[in-house]
Amino acid sequence: PHRIAQNDTTFPLCPTTGRPNSQPPPASIIARPSPVHHRAACASPLHSAQLTSIRFGMELGLGAPTSPPPWRGHLLFRALVIFLCLWVTSEANEQHVELPPRGWNSYDSFSWTVDENAYLQNAKILAEKLLPHGYQYAVIDYLWYRRYVDGAYTDSYGFDNIDEWGRPFPDLQRFPSSKYDKGFSQIANKVHEMGLKFGIHLMKGISTQAVNANTPILDIETGKPYVENGRQWAAHDIGLTHKTCAWMPHGFMSVNTDIGAGWAFLRSLYRQYADWGVDFVKVDCIFGTDYSPEEVITISQLLRELDRPIVLSISPGTEVTVPLAENISEHVNMYRITGDDWDNWKDVSTHFTVTSAFAAANKIGATGLRGKSWPDLDMLPFGWLTDPGVNQGPHRPCNLTFDEQKAQMTLWSMAKSPLIYGGDLRHLDNSTFSIMTNPTLLKINYYSKNNMEFHYVSGETTSNTRHSGHLSPRYPVNPTKHDGMVVGLTSCTNDQANGWFVFPQDGKSDHICRIYETENGKNVSFCLGKTKPLLASDDDIMEKEEDQTKFHLAVADINDSCLDASASRRRTASEVKLLMFSRCKWHARQMWELNDKGNLVSSYSRLCATVESSKEAGITGARAWIATGSKGEIYLAFFNLDSVSRKITARISDLEKVLGTTFVRKHSCSCSEVWSGRNLGLLEEEISAAVNPHGCVVFELMC
Repeated sequence: PHRIAQNDTTFPLCPTTGRPNSQPPPASIIARPSPVHHRAACASPLHSAQLTSIRFGMELGLGAPTSPPPWRGHLLFRALVIFLCLWVTSEANEQHVELPPRGWNSYDSFSWTVDENAYLQNAKILAEKLLPHGYQYAVIDYLWYRRYVDGAYTDSYGFDNIDEWGRPFPDLQRFPSSKYDKGFSQIANKVHEMGLKFGIHLMKGISTQAVNANTPILDIETGKPYVENGRQWAAHDIGLTHKTCAWMPHGFMSVNTDIGAGWAFLRSLYRQYADWGVDFVKVDCIFGTDYSPEEVITISQLLRELDRPIVLSISPGTEVTVPLAENISEHVNMYRITGDDWDNWKDVSTHFTVTSAFAAANKIGATGLRGKSWPDLDMLPFGWLTDPGVNQGPHRPCNLTFDEQKAQMTLWSMAKSPLIYGGDLRHLDNSTFSIMTNPTLLKINYYSKNNMEFHYVSGETTSNTRHSGHLSPRYPVNPTKHDGMVVGLTSCTNDQANGWFVFPQDGKSDHICRIYETENGKNVSFCLGKTKPLLASDDDIMEKEEDQTKFHLAVADINDSCLDASASRRRTASEVKLLMFSRCKWHARQMWELNDKGNLVSSYSRLCATVESSKEAGITGARAWIATGSKGEIYLAFFNLDSVSRKITARISDLEKVLGTTFVRKHSCSCSEVWSGRNLGLLEEEISAAVNPHGCVVFELMC
């Protein structure tokens, strides 16, 4: 525990209250095996209170107080301990993230190059301008531990700062205040003084540098290397070298959470972050096609051990489906459901379909870690930005038009996504500020209910937005498809994952196949060649019986290029799915196995393969969302995903079909448009608007 000086006497800080104790806490307290026992065990909390009372009385000239009877002291002590336990327990177990989080993240504007000065400048503006509107989390994104020198980049090796226990600590050149404790406590204190909450980005598992250095694992009970079964454990014992992050293989790898040493490492990691004053962690390369459910659940349980709540966000969201999130959302507070969102319309438009699926599955605001969980549509890339994966800070304006930015903010709000601003706040302009702080959209984002896609709309494209004409069939728009198939990934409980089989080839390698139905009703077999993995000379993994059934998948008989279960770089939301092949090697992302249920299982993520048509990025047509307010309001948003103007119409009777008579009591509604502020008066029978290309309108109705 940290220590502070008080009247020339050094007192350890009580890990529960943060106040000085009269004596060091026992090792069992530092370990916190049971949060309740830990809170009750802080050494003499009354002692500090008594010292303060005596000191205060003497300053008033009252002299030292008369000693109370012993029985009274015991009762007071017991009462105070019980009060402190209840107070801290209440604070730790308080339901948090009851509303979708809002804040700022450094990634879209700084990539990984943000420094202490730029971060605090952004935090100051966040506190002054956006905190009054609920934006409270200030998050330093990835690689804050990497030295910003020549040769360092996203997947470089040997540039990370790690301590003697294999844990990352901030780059002291970029974050000079970290030299005091090799941590972020100084910055966290400044952020907290601004009224904000402090967040950091993390990668899953353990650093490759730590594994190669075989650093010892800290046992937080003893402050010494972790010992179990009579031997000392180190990083090489817990790092899964065949499960490095697919898009950062030189950086991090999964930790074996089936052994106590793996838990001990992660416990020391997250306890350290809590000691720094971290309020929010975004853990990356742990979801989507990088799915690591065991580690997600382990982290969640370790965060529950802490005496202060920490928001848990997981990423990325590549190929995330509702079945994939079913068993994980209760353990987190935010989880990405798409690839990275950048400032182009194709990225924005791909969010509509997946967001609708999560709303229909009632995942918005479902049970989460110590509160609720929220499907996360990624950051809002507005304002002054950088580019993905570069070693450069903000240098260009957002490429989205004003209409596109309003449409994105509207969808994020109607879907109750977390609202995390990505641009450099030092260049926040009035128009962007007006989008981020629209009071009705923010009210919808926080307090609305019954949020869902509204399918009863019709639309027509127009050359003149004032023209009327024959309406096209209701909701005619589907994503555009092209020929060609890809391997997708989903939960193995999904029926779409069934149906794989071995197809023998005389004199050749077997094929692994699945029959799928094409759009014209024909059945076609999709096959990949099955090959035995080549074992590197320094690997002993194949000696395990469980690995004997694993294989590579290749095109026909080409054995030097194998199918990957996850891309070797981060994918954006709109990138077209393609079959991903790379040079064959022993890595979990290229290892597959076929079980007796007809599932083709990835050894990297334990997700199961599907066969589907690859989709071109982006969708077109008209979309609509609906939600309700606490005072009977109905919020109806029209979106035009086309590149030409479109007239979109909905009938009030269809609102009643969806919401019932509780909200629709008559076939006329008083109406105003949110973005323009126009009062449209009383509308009869239907609601119609001309919507700009890639634009939206939002109606607030009382029916």
